Amino acid sequence: MARRVAICAVAQTTYQRSKWDQRFQGMALDVVESLQQQTGLDFSQHRESGMSISVSDDVFDARTISDNPMTDVLGAHFGCEEKVAQEGAQALYYGLAAIQSGHVDVVLVLGHCKESQAASRNMVTHVAFDPFYTRPVGLDFCAAAGLQAQAYAARSGIGDEHLAKVVVRARENAVKNPLTPEVVKVSREEVLSSPMLADPIRELHAYPVSDGAVGMILAAEERAKNITKRPVWINGVGNCMDSFFFGDRDLASNFALKKAAAIAYKRAGITEPRTAFDVIELSDQYAYQQPMWAEGLGICDEGGGPAWIHAGGPERSNVNLSGGMLAGNPLILGGLVRAAEAALQLMGKAGERQVRKARTALAHGVMGPAGQFHTVAVLERG
Repeated sequence: MARRVAICAVAQTTYQRSKWDQRFQGMALDVVESLQQQTGLDFSQHRESGMSISVSDDVFDARTISDNPMTDVLGAHFGCEEKVAQEGAQALYYGLAAIQSGHVDVVLVLGHCKESQAASRNMVTHVAFDPFYTRPVGLDFCAAAGLQAQAYAARSGIGDEHLAKVVVRARENAVKNPLTPEVVKVSREEVLSSPMLADPIRELHAYPVSDGAVGMILAAEERAKNITKRPVWINGVGNCMDSFFFGDRDLASNFALKKAAAIAYKRAGITEPRTAFDVIELSDQYAYQQPMWAEGLGICDEGGGPAWIHAGGPERSNVNLSGGMLAGNPLILGGLVRAAEAALQLMGKAGERQVRKARTALAHGVMGPAGQFHTVAVLERG
């Protein structure tokens, strides 16, 4: 039987539009020092019994091999340091696999990103496309999301009013979250009148540029009990990637998310996702994705996202009480922040946004154009 693995500690910086006064190593060090204070682990212990996993992106960091300057911060000098460069939740998956394999007992996961350094986030995501067929037509993640939003609207009937409701609620939740100090509430009218980015996606429908860092300590069960009194067990994980070329995909099908969720649910013994979770954290980079991803996760009916939004489904299911990505988390960290937020809820450390007696949670991450690659993690309070 596989070893049980727990999240033992979580630390985050604030997420702000521009942390111009800090280099990414400084943001990361703040997180590492907090994790050390929470757990009592020091770098010598970490080298002897574990590994470090960083989450970063060479283009956003404006350098090749961008994890190289992180090894000292992570305590990985002459030690094991691995890098995840696609979607932050994969670092959680990677750390889980490393511990369950028996190779290590403890893993330090740390992700950082300063999106504000990029001249244009769209230029960064443009690089993800094929250079011969899809880059020449100007595709980036925002344009791709616009195409998916149109496909989803045609299938589900979702409209501007539903999306405005998603954004207004996200901002209301985010102002209760001390990690998103720059977020302000917006009105329905402000959302409906905001400029169009990629029809039907409006400016206020999109996650804002932000800088920040997030980290956690993972440990095998026998070590976790000595590190924390409130472990959060990782009961199931799953991921799936859809086809690379847009023409090979049904953009409104939720294909990859359904597959990822099915794997995670099977591993965790989840048979009815609608009632299985006390807290749900979705990576909603754009407003239309919150109901669409909820459908793919089985949280609401297929094609029922608009009705779910209208009936207050996100409130009843405690979806994105942190504000979600619409409050502002860096693209590559979205899933890792969602796991961190879910873990804080299960540890009883979520402050004003705390769900009373939260025991189970779902964390979701997504990367690639129009939801190409999804990761789902099922967590439980120890």
